[in-house]
Amino acid sequence: MPKLGFIGAGTLGTALAIRLSERGYVVVAVSSRSQTSAEKLAQAIDDCRAVDSSQAVADAAEMVFITTPDDAIATVVSSVNWHSGQSVVHCSGADSVDSLEPARKQGVSVGAIHPLQTFASVEQAINNISGSTFALEAQEPLLSTLKEIATTLDGTWIELTADDKVLYHAAAVIACNYLVTLVKLATDLWQTFNVAPDRATQALLPLLHGTIANIERVGIPKCLTGPIARGDTGTIRKHINAMQKADPNLLPTYLDLGRQTIPIALAKGRINQHQAEALQNLLKDSIGTIQETDVQQ
Repeated sequence: MPKLGFIGAGTLGTALAIRLSERGYVVVAVSSRSQTSAEKLAQAIDDCRAVDSSQAVADAAEMVFITTPDDAIATVVSSVNWHSGQSVVHCSGADSVDSLEPARKQGVSVGAIHPLQTFASVEQAINNISGSTFALEAQEPLLSTLKEIATTLDGTWIELTADDKVLYHAAAVIACNYLVTLVKLATDLWQTFNVAPDRATQALLPLLHGTIANIERVGIPKCLTGPIARGDTGTIRKHINAMQKADPNLLPTYLDLGRQTIPIALAKGRINQHQAEALQNLLKDSIGTIQETDVQQ
């Protein structure tokens, strides 16, 4: 196994370094913009040193992970004198290995490994990183090494090209970050009948857990439930009328999500083409009404 070093001791860097150390990898050095963070991580790993520069990490390690914010990757790579035979890996979901070009020009193998996971805190990241899917971008032999790392962390892996990275990351944002937004929008509606956001969130959590469980157990499209899955235009019309009065700013989002849901309902097989067209027309006509109102205003 190569000796590992980490530039960046934030949430992801800490989780990755600690878990790999626990699985037998030797982490020899770590640096960070915050020396306190570097020292805290080094203290959690046997025989790991907190050093004061990115160069010191590069001088000590055979494989260096750059776990800084994405915008800092290129600056870090350009500031280091790399050694032939080293590997340099960043952990950005959206950036390709092109951001590591200064290292590649110095004879270094470059790659990327991104855990498809959400990390709200260091403790949660340490607990959740194992078992994740890891998106990999590299050439052999580094690619095989990154596959071994993913497997060591009880994860699965997918290979991506540079052209794949941005859309891969956008998909992750939709599935993860925008789920938070959807829950926030739902709890906002609960406030119209005087239920506080915290209480609304707790009330919705069993529904969310059930939905995720259904996605896992029966998959998409079979897991889809609700009025669109049933072709229930009457209920959708009631939603639209009530939302127009209570929260008209939310209505365009509701309508667009509904239109995106119709093909899923069709694929499930619970509605026919005639019902799908009725739903589509209802949602489309409502969007037209909103647009006409905006023009008049």
